[in-house]
Amino acid sequence: MRTLTFAMNLSLDGYIAAPGDDLGWSVPSDELFQWWSDRVAATGLALYGRRLWETMSSHWPTADQEPGATPAEMEFARRWRDMPKAVFSSTISTVDWNTRLVTGDAVAEITRLKTEDGGPMDIGGATLAAAAMRAGLIDEYVLLTAPVLVGGGTPFFTALDNWVNLTLMETRAFPDGVLLTRYETRR
Repeated sequence: MRTLTFAMNLSLDGYIAAPGDDLGWSVPSDELFQWWSDRVAATGLALYGRRLWETMSSHWPTADQEPGATPAEMEFARRWRDMPKAVFSSTISTVDWNTRLVTGDAVAEITRLKTEDGGPMDIGGATLAAAAMRAGLIDEYVLLTAPVLVGGGTPFFTALDNWVNLTLMETRAFPDGVLLTRYETRR
């Protein structure tokens, strides 16, 4: 059975985007950017909600061709294009770059995907991750917490009907005071 991980940068007060979808507070250090690139390379399937898909697909497909692109950005762009992806949306009609579109029930499809053979899956996008979280489908939570309070915006966690017990599996400090904490869901 495949594992499903929800990993995102977030503010200390728990938001993945500040009001107005502002991500200016979450610019990664070179070391953290490399961590994300290595994670993309190891992901068997990335599950995206529409808004995160639009953010990523507006930049990364051609980022390696931009003037001044760093070697790390070129590597990430290549890895991102190569990584299998599924986008969950009922409002878009086409996707590219090794991606398939899922328009049906997200929880049912994620449940099915978890039973397939293949590498680990990552889920991104607040709404999609919230549905998987409420359904008890997330096996790992990886929080990359920045030392900033943004006061509101898009929360990492959603309201839940039941507690989810977690086990701390890893901690790591990155430059600029970013702290990685990785938890496994106790079943």
